[in-house]
Formats: sequence, structure tokens, C-alpha cells
Amino acid sequence: MVSAGAVQARRWYWQRISAMVLAQFVLVHLATIIYAVRGGLSGGEILARTQGSWAIAAFYGAFVIACAVHVPLGLARIAEEWLGWSGRCSNAAAAACALVIALLGLRAVYAVVA
Repeated sequence: MVSAGAVQARRWYWQRISAMVLAQFVLVHLATIIYAVRGGLSGGEILARTQGSWAIAAFYGAFVIACAVHVPLGLARIAEEWLGWSGRCSNAAAAACALVIALLGLRAVYAVVA
């Protein structure tokens, strides 16, 4: 059986790693949008250029997965510390949140690329 301290350390590790990954995705996303808008492209023109792009799908798909890892870990910790939820309840809620974020995010990526 894994100790509670080891589980907390793993959560901490995954949240910090996912935060580092997310920071890179956010920087690339913002730079791309600023470049496109300053170049005179509208939202519709930007979306038209993303159609069928596997590179865009891979980038934003990985962005979504990083969010689906990062956000639920933080929410689970908040539920434990502020709401007094047990580890089991907070983990179940975090897993459900991760699933929702992943499904909705990947659906949005598909809508932008397809």
C-alpha cells in the first residue's frame, strides 16, 4: 500500500510538471493569436486556416490533456483543505472533472480542426 505522503508527493509533482507544460502552451498560444490579429486576420480567417491541420490538433490536444491533468489536482486539494472532503470524495470529483475537461476540450479541438 502506498502511503498518504507518497500520494501527496505524486500529486504535487504532477501538478508542477503540468503547470510548466501549460505555461509553454499559453505562451505559444498567446504569441500566435497576437501575431495573427496584428497581421489583420479575423477570428473566422484564423479558424479557416486551422481546418485540417494535424499540427494544430496535436498542439491543442496536448494543451487540453495538460489542463485535464493540472486543474483536477488543484480542485481536489481545495476540496480537501477548504471543504473538508475525504481523499476518496475529492479524488472521485477530480477524476470526474478531468474526464469532463478532456472530453469537452478534445471536442472543441475537433470542432476547430475538422
